[in-house]
Amino acid sequence: QVQLEESGGGSVQPGGSLRLSCTVPGGTKLSNCMGWFRQAPGAEREGVAVIDSGFGRIYYTDSVKGRFTISQDNTENAVYLQMKNLEPEDTAVYFCASVSRWASGCGGGVFDRNAYLYWGQGTRVTVSS
Repeated sequence: QVQLEESGGGSVQPGGSLRLSCTVPGGTKLSNCMGWFRQAPGAEREGVAVIDSGFGRIYYTDSVKGRFTISQDNTENAVYLQMKNLEPEDTAVYFCASVSRWASGCGGGVFDRNAYLYWGQGTRVTVSS
């Protein structure tokens, strides 16, 4: 079992910024495919950004391209989501997700939540004036 812990959520005004962090306590190495998903009230959970360190690729959903940046720090055992120019439509609970530790990468369907084995509890982001 891999535990994921998110932090960094909060309330900001439109145009503001937040940086989300996802850490894996206990010294467990990050998997080769880590993702950020979000779930708005009444909506399905959707993929936001994925980093495939196994194959050196990064993916973003269209609505966040140019505003969000996913990164990974193996020395800190953490994955980050830098969010800029936040919009009210970004309001959601954000979840960190990981595939199996033994996977070489993300495989197909990087935004398919069924491909991810481990999930954090989520951190809430509210964008409102």
